[in-house]
Amino acid sequence: MKHLFGDTGDWPHERLTVGDPRVLDFLGAFSRRLLKASRAHPELGSLGYFLRPAELTRTVTRLSAAVDGALVFPRGNVFHVPPANVDTIFVYSWALSALAGNANVVRISERAAGAAQVILEALGDIDADPAIARTQRMVSYGRDDAVTAALSAWCDLRVIWGGDAAVAAIRRHPLPPSARDLTFPDRTSWAAVSVPGWQAADPAARRAAVVGFSNDAYWFDQAACSSPRTVFLVGDAAAADAVRAEFLDLLVDVVAERGWQIEAAMAVEKRVNALGLAATGAADTLTFAGNAVTAATLTGTAVLPRRWLGAGAFPFATVGSLAEIVPVITRQDQTFSHFGFAAGELAAFAAALGGRGVDRIVPFGSALTFSAAWDGYDLPREFTRLTTLQV
Repeated sequence: MKHLFGDTGDWPHERLTVGDPRVLDFLGAFSRRLLKASRAHPELGSLGYFLRPAELTRTVTRLSAAVDGALVFPRGNVFHVPPANVDTIFVYSWALSALAGNANVVRISERAAGAAQVILEALGDIDADPAIARTQRMVSYGRDDAVTAALSAWCDLRVIWGGDAAVAAIRRHPLPPSARDLTFPDRTSWAAVSVPGWQAADPAARRAAVVGFSNDAYWFDQAACSSPRTVFLVGDAAAADAVRAEFLDLLVDVVAERGWQIEAAMAVEKRVNALGLAATGAADTLTFAGNAVTAATLTGTAVLPRRWLGAGAFPFATVGSLAEIVPVITRQDQTFSHFGFAAGELAAFAAALGGRGVDRIVPFGSALTFSAAWDGYDLPREFTRLTTLQV
């Protein structure tokens, strides 16, 4: 097992406080390093911005505020098991947990590379207060049930990111009776374009929308839980065909301009998956724009493809209104990104869902933007505990 941030032994040696100044200083320095590295790895820019001192201070202020007169304390020991396919997500949950004053162990995938490796190097290079080394640890190990079991028995909160199978596998290891899990299992996300909203937008706004959509889709190879898959065209069916055609033309152009490449093996897999949709009658039109963009026109919304079809694979479905989407949304559905809708339309859509599905409704370009409220959880609050005090 590889260890960063200090040696092993009787650990942790000390406790932090909610909003501990030593953690604030460390995360501030970390943010600056990430922003410098964002030219080579653009996804690090969003992470660095999330961790900037002003944002951290706002989080601490909200976190420290008493709830009905209760006192706010760290939850204790937190064990994080992030996914291997999104190489920055572990930083968000770890940073918020550290900000809440917890001792943290984060399991890093042995396959970590690229942006994840840059992150680990930045963490190791910061001249931090010794308290950081004594309370925060990144570890990397293979499929070792004994280690996972020991860390599970140690923690007060276990944070599990990954597919349903991964969550179930980790949950086989018991927690202390007072501990609990915070899970982020398989999720599916959608996109929607208002047909009249698109028609009313000028060419610059349409292109900007597609640029934002492409960022949401192509970073992390469309495998992030919040990356859009099916695109709903909402409005008149006849006009929707023209919107779809223009949207795809712009997407092909933007992807080529950004230089996003899809490997030949992935392009073949996407083609096989798209042909599978046609073979089952789920789609009646397929479009293959080189290796980078694959589109399918769905025959209806009764059965929407929820599994990952490949990087740059987009089923399209036409509906008359957002209300027609409500019956097909499930608890598995996470992010709903949009373009061209009025605020009232989106509010009515959220009210109709009533919390039964979709935790985030965001504009194109913001699907991957992490926030302290994620998957319906107020994460800073999840990382703390309350002590009530009555006199």
